[in-house]
Amino acid sequence: MVEEQRKVTRNTMSKFLRGSHMYDLIIIGGGSGGVRASRIAASHGAKVALIESSMHHGPPDFSAIGGTCVNVGCVPKKLMVYASHFSEAHHGGEGYGWSAVSSTFDWNKFMVKKNEEISRLNGVYGRMLGGAGVEIIEGKGSFKNHHEILIEKKDGTSSVISGETIVISVGGWPFKPSLKGIEHAITSNEIFYLKEQPKRVVVVGGGYIAVEFACILHGLGSEVNLLYRGELFLRGFDLDIRKHLEKQMDSCGVQLHFKSNPQEIKKNADGTLTVITEKGESYECDAVLYATGRVAKTDNLGLDNTDVKTSNGFIPVDAGSKTNVDNIYAVGDVTDRIALTPVALHEGHCLADTLYGGKTRKPDHEYVTSAVFSNPEIATVGYTEEAAASAFQNISVYTSEFRPMSNILSGSPLRAFMKIIVDDATDRVVGVHVCCDHAAEIMQGVGIAVKTGASKADFDATIGIHPTSAEELVTMRTPSYKYKNGAKL
Repeated sequence: MVEEQRKVTRNTMSKFLRGSHMYDLIIIGGGSGGVRASRIAASHGAKVALIESSMHHGPPDFSAIGGTCVNVGCVPKKLMVYASHFSEAHHGGEGYGWSAVSSTFDWNKFMVKKNEEISRLNGVYGRMLGGAGVEIIEGKGSFKNHHEILIEKKDGTSSVISGETIVISVGGWPFKPSLKGIEHAITSNEIFYLKEQPKRVVVVGGGYIAVEFACILHGLGSEVNLLYRGELFLRGFDLDIRKHLEKQMDSCGVQLHFKSNPQEIKKNADGTLTVITEKGESYECDAVLYATGRVAKTDNLGLDNTDVKTSNGFIPVDAGSKTNVDNIYAVGDVTDRIALTPVALHEGHCLADTLYGGKTRKPDHEYVTSAVFSNPEIATVGYTEEAAASAFQNISVYTSEFRPMSNILSGSPLRAFMKIIVDDATDRVVGVHVCCDHAAEIMQGVGIAVKTGASKADFDATIGIHPTSAEELVTMRTPSYKYKNGAKL
């Protein structure tokens, strides 16, 4: 079965191939953007080769076919999110008449089930691409020149293939700073393959990965300290949403430490770790998870053998995803645009349609919905309040904070917060920000409305679903405050 999944399917006919190159399109990296670009390009009749280092997840490659999202990102993380919510639901059940029953979490049992699902998805991706006519080549690809790619396989053999067009879709990799003892820290790669659940964890970072894992590990029963060098986590998100989540996480027992930056990680004689900060604070733990950003995975890509320019390690591209070299393109996280799986999919699809589908499509990065799977969740679309005030000058801001109905009998202290931002000149809703359970599910529908230009009057004319938290988005009638000429009134 494994060999069948790895079976190479060659598309021998090409509608586009000209000259002496072996392929119309070579894609380096089998992540979200690369997979989508390869499949769509092949469906248009292009002869396509996709190079990926591994067909199955796990150390040391971590990211296999399907990319970060499938192997060490969105998918396994969301499974961990689901797992972390069962404890809260269990304890809240007493308020709804359920008798208390002892409940324990088995880390190893969960990991077995998680790994089974990721393996299943690896196979799905392999079969899907093979069926579309994409030739999958397992190995590490690097540039020999603008058209030739060196492929190094795990068995030590190598070969060279050539393509008219090359797409770089190698994604990103967790960043670890230079720090004494940093070798003792893990990242969002290793967390998915730990043999045992760490009972005490220090999470370092203030982005969505750090916040999500702080909530996940706390929900699974670990004691969590989150350290962030800034004043407040989730920089770039709406300020009120950030402040609201801070209160909710604090009320649940996640220990937050801002303006706190590690200086050293010490490994103790008993195998535990001690994190010492620049301010002299000390935290004892069983694991240190560093989530301080991601860098482009361009090392060993052979870019020195090309004229492709980089910026801080990332590859700049134009509106059509083309690099400064005419036949070389890049999509996904390696471009440092918006590092989200659906965005990479969109970029890859647009590129394949443009190159081989007979229609010019440029990726649209405006009004992209996104979510942070914290507890409670954050979901957002459009402008933050600060950005909207600068862009539109005159805006109305509607806010609502309340205790969700589901939390009343359960005794949960968590509260919801919602914000709508409206451009006064057009009445268009230019930003919606939500922090509550199932925020991401709510925002997917709201995102359609905002993307298509819905007005506040359209929101007001929509009849809500009662009783839900989501109905609050169509019942806010009076602005909480306004901005005029960019200044808050």
